[in-house]
Amino acid sequence: MSADDLQGLCVAQIRLRSYDERYIDENDEREILEIIGQQGAAPDSARNTLFEVCDRHNYVLESRVLADLKDRIATAKIDEKEFNDAVASSKKRLRGKKDEMQVRRLVVEIIEENGFKVRTGMFWNWYAKVKKEVGLG
Repeated sequence: MSADDLQGLCVAQIRLRSYDERYIDENDEREILEIIGQQGAAPDSARNTLFEVCDRHNYVLESRVLADLKDRIATAKIDEKEFNDAVASSKKRLRGKKDEMQVRRLVVEIIEENGFKVRTGMFWNWYAKVKKEVGLG
């Protein structure tokens, strides 16, 4: 399969799933990559093609937003300002497909799953409050 054919297939699959939304969640991404793989494309080639097509046509890939979020909060101990900045940035990149509470929950889940350190105040544990608000505390 030529590169042009691969890109055409990728565009067609994206449009089938999210033409109006311009948003590809992880399940849709997995399905698209499986279909492209069934046509003989190598996994890395399929993924790179999907990234290129999404960038060119201004589609959001949820997995890329989550990977960027993980990289952003992995750098140091997370304080309340960094947490709120990460939520705001991710919410903007997700283009309204997840509300504020869902994005806050995503950030908390990433922190918890990866064991990232959180910096709280001496008399105020903002993170415990956030965990409780999103149903994880």
